[in-house]
Amino acid sequence: MQMFGKLLVVITGLSAALVALMWRDTFEPESLRGVRVLVTGASTGIGEQMAYVYARFGAQIVITARREAVLKQVAEKCQELGAQKVLYIPADMAVPTDPERVVRFAAEELGGLDYLVLNHIGPSPFAMWDGDADHTRWLMQVNFLSYIQMTSSAMPVLKKSGGAIIAVSSIAGKLCTPFVAPYTATKFALNGFFGSVQQELAMQRANVSVTICMLGLIDTKSAMDKVKGYTTMPAYPATDAALEIIKAGATRQKEFFYPWFGHLLCLARDLFPSARDWFIQNSYTYEP
Repeated sequence: MQMFGKLLVVITGLSAALVALMWRDTFEPESLRGVRVLVTGASTGIGEQMAYVYARFGAQIVITARREAVLKQVAEKCQELGAQKVLYIPADMAVPTDPERVVRFAAEELGGLDYLVLNHIGPSPFAMWDGDADHTRWLMQVNFLSYIQMTSSAMPVLKKSGGAIIAVSSIAGKLCTPFVAPYTATKFALNGFFGSVQQELAMQRANVSVTICMLGLIDTKSAMDKVKGYTTMPAYPATDAALEIIKAGATRQKEFFYPWFGHLLCLARDLFPSARDWFIQNSYTYEP
């Protein structure tokens, strides 16, 4: 029994040391000065905050979203915060020709590309699935297929620059939760696609990194409006999430979780399925 206790202490200590090693901060702010960045979904929420963070670090930025008037305001603030260059291009990722058009614009105007930050999502109801397959098909174009189109267009310039792709995903792409079936489907697809791309780039010895970001509930207005009355789970600041996403991409992490304990939830997913389902289902309020 004493031997078991000692072994447990050793394993715990090694695990703690491994976690500390994995979570050490190696980010260097100067590494982002002058880099050429394309940020999608940048008119509000996390995308807007990422644009501001890159601006503070002195990056050259192209931002895109559907609303031109709001994009113009974000671009002006980026300029005030210290961006070396800021351009914006309105686009609708539900239109099949827009993803490539945006990448071409960014690469031409910036003279290349160092970071492709894929963050946009389409609106989807927070409700039990009602059988609407057409909405899921539309959401797949916005949340998933457009990411593939942009990655395909950007890959040649990213290979030239030794650049990076940051794909903003969700813990919902690892753990199935209620009320977001179409959204969850797009995030599972996203995680699978970019996970495979990571493997292929490594096998090709291509100097392009892919960072997949698994986010929990973030306190954006759209998210808060949707979950109000459905859950008491805590929401985490979009400003902090934006900074941590950018740091993860700059340090070329393969997978990043915010908040950090989302990683533990995903690790426990298959070990304790009954407890997992109980926890998920009791985290929401639902009256049949």
